[in-house]
Amino acid sequence: MNVQEVQFRNFAPETSRVQFSSDRASFQQRTAVVAEAAATEVEAVDREARFPRKAIDAARKQRLLGTQIPIEFGGDGASISDVTDMCYALGRACASAGMIFAMHQTKVACLVRHGGGSTWHEKLMRRVATEQLLLASSTTEGQNGGNIRFSSAAVEHAGTEISLLRDATVISYGAEADGIVTIARRADEAAGSDQVMLAITRDDYTLEPTVAWETLGMRGTCSAGFKLNFKGTAEQIFPVPYDRIHAQTMTPVAHLCWSSVWAGIAAAAVDRAQLFIRKAARGAGGNMPPAASHFTAARMTLTKLRAIITANLESYAAREQDERALSSIDFQSSINLLKVEASELAVAAVLHAMRACGLSGYRNDTDVSVGRHLRDVLSAPIMINNDRILASMGTATLMSAVPVSLRD
Repeated sequence: MNVQEVQFRNFAPETSRVQFSSDRASFQQRTAVVAEAAATEVEAVDREARFPRKAIDAARKQRLLGTQIPIEFGGDGASISDVTDMCYALGRACASAGMIFAMHQTKVACLVRHGGGSTWHEKLMRRVATEQLLLASSTTEGQNGGNIRFSSAAVEHAGTEISLLRDATVISYGAEADGIVTIARRADEAAGSDQVMLAITRDDYTLEPTVAWETLGMRGTCSAGFKLNFKGTAEQIFPVPYDRIHAQTMTPVAHLCWSSVWAGIAAAAVDRAQLFIRKAARGAGGNMPPAASHFTAARMTLTKLRAIITANLESYAAREQDERALSSIDFQSSINLLKVEASELAVAAVLHAMRACGLSGYRNDTDVSVGRHLRDVLSAPIMINNDRILASMGTATLMSAVPVSLRD
């Protein structure tokens, strides 16, 4: 393959400073505008496997890319609950746009929680809020099979200057991002698990495409592979070791945001099943079609999915300022199992919705087609494979006490 260096698009250094209020109603209204933009191009994004530009441009205009940034740095100071509501709404409109938003917000959460006190990272926070920068993630590489707690590439140090050459098997929307948050071994002599996190902006690195993106679903995430070549300064390394970032922020926020997107996909499929059942019942003089029981199952499964996400949101919010509690076996087990449970439930809900719609849901040319939703949601169990998570949790779940009451 004749590999060309990715040419990044130009983006204005500063977006319009429209003033928005930072309350729940405002977040809902602003997110609705982005969801509407996402819905206008969702079919083309899926068909052409292209970046959902209208959705992300709308997110910039509504200043949602920097919504988690603290108010003192120019953002809204949005909570994790605010952000997951946004992920749900965007996932309902366009799975790829929702997942891009979720991955970006996970990186912003790491920046906000662990970049405070670092002049370089605080400056980046201001840039994210002011310029509405889109941050991508580079955590998988080479043959590590998605094990983000082991890095092959190492940071090379030369005084205050550093460099990193990384064979990244996946960088979702990498060619469209304004910056990347990545992990690497602390130094060449460090163990694979001795990792640091770096925030880098596109004037610091080049991307050389290596693996294309031709997939069943989530096509608009454009999750291609690249060789990442970065040169910058040591101050771009987060001041906190990656193992703490991983436990306190990366894993819980990612799993909460991803799950919310999957719930949004499921909700969109259930919407279509409800439309089909209502039409069928009206056409049959009020008699329910035989597949109506699958619509009921879809609704029940979606209710369970939303309840599990909500419970884990409350659990995270209750521990958010307690580092020890966030790192506890019980919490880590729960937040990892959220990813497994949510991904499986989302798939089940969409499958029930398709069966409720029958052939009309199976076809791609009807107003109740569920094909795209099913293809997109099937990515959920293999996005950091559920089998890998379950295999790694055997000892932890054995050590975790069985609750003695419903509210423990």
